[in-house]
Amino acid sequence: MEQKKTVQTENKMGVMPVDRLLVSMSLPMMISMLVQALYNIVDSIFVSRVSEQALRAVSLAFPIQSLMIAVSVGTAVGINAFLSRTLGEKEFEKANTIAVNGIFIEMVSYVAFALVGIFASRPFFESQTPIQQVREYGVSYLTICCVAGIGIFMQVVFERLLQSTGKTIYAMITQGAGALINLVLDPILIFGWFGLPEMGVAGAAAATVAGQMAAAVLAVVFNLKFNRELHLTFRGFRPDKSLIGGIYKVGIPSIIMQAIGSLMTYGMNLILEAFGAAQTVFGIYFKLQSFIFMPIFGLNNGMVPIIAYNFGAGSRERVTATIKSSIRYAVCIMLAGLVVMQLLPGQLIGLFDGEASSGLLEIGIPALRIISLSFCFAGYCIVVGSVFQALGNGVYSMITSIARQLCVLLPVAWLFSLTGNVNRIWWAFPIAELASLALSTFFLVRIHRNIISRMGEDVPGKKAGKRVAERA
Repeated sequence: MEQKKTVQTENKMGVMPVDRLLVSMSLPMMISMLVQALYNIVDSIFVSRVSEQALRAVSLAFPIQSLMIAVSVGTAVGINAFLSRTLGEKEFEKANTIAVNGIFIEMVSYVAFALVGIFASRPFFESQTPIQQVREYGVSYLTICCVAGIGIFMQVVFERLLQSTGKTIYAMITQGAGALINLVLDPILIFGWFGLPEMGVAGAAAATVAGQMAAAVLAVVFNLKFNRELHLTFRGFRPDKSLIGGIYKVGIPSIIMQAIGSLMTYGMNLILEAFGAAQTVFGIYFKLQSFIFMPIFGLNNGMVPIIAYNFGAGSRERVTATIKSSIRYAVCIMLAGLVVMQLLPGQLIGLFDGEASSGLLEIGIPALRIISLSFCFAGYCIVVGSVFQALGNGVYSMITSIARQLCVLLPVAWLFSLTGNVNRIWWAFPIAELASLALSTFFLVRIHRNIISRMGEDVPGKKAGKRVAERA
């Protein structure tokens, strides 16, 4: 592969007005992630037309799927933060090596999950439900998602490489294309249109992995063709332990933080097993809340490289301005989501009620209204957690996530389940979010005092952020 010319002019992340920069980098990602959330919802709507057992199977598969996303995205967060900071420090050759090592470890992660799909799918479903039909649907769905899941790992890492250099528009195109392919293939494969065999739940899985693979191919092409700041080649490649360690310094806390969500979901499914359709309602909630949370994650994807770049460049004012603007936008988005959940819970649940089951509406309406109260604080907490990651302190995010989901949410939900009233279980979510609010604020004050406020105290310039980080 021909060596690309190294670009050493100032990246837009160091000079463009912060609000305009944040919107320009985040908006494409927010749109593409909204599309992703939409196809996740549509995916479940189609599955619900097969049967309620099929919908429950897809819901119970969520912890493993979430764990796949946790590992792929968490690793990519580490790559993104490390790479953006290195570009801010103008170490271009090192940035190339970081990118190639990041691709390598994403591939290793895929192989691990392929083995999980082959050997662990059935024991996983047997632990959650005694209903044989749900088990069979679930094993079929999850095995396909894991064994053919290379697309999600490659899509995520190559999209993050685009984001780390400010080229979020291309990441938006890849995600949008993958979502569109999934949407088109879903009904065709699930119901056997155009003469194809009716695959049911397996068709939903096949459509999902096909969309991911297509998006991954596009992301690779865009990096090779348009990402002039990186030169990607595996010629003479050998894994670099020190750079992989640098990626995982931020990536592992992020992986653990998101993996904790998988553990929480699994735990909640066990708690809700005694309440019938509550497991299905819980799965529906996660599909719906993704449509609200995905724009926040898109905002974070635009924010992280801006903060990391300016941290590496030693620009305290731009780091602070980016944090404030991101929190403001996130809170507004979450409040809008709260209003929708409060006003239209029945209509939202009805989208998934393929067999017109009264049980879903009876349990689902109060569930959405109670859980959505946590949205009042969630936007702030999510953004602040990503700030920690961008500044190389992902362990703060990890601690906050552990406290919220394992130390508060699951124990409170279990205690409330002992009353026999499923509606009381949902109150564990806003209670846990209040705990997250307090802890996130504590860590934000600490990181501002120890790192942000001290940026630029040494010799100003490209190494300023690095020196502050090392000293702190």
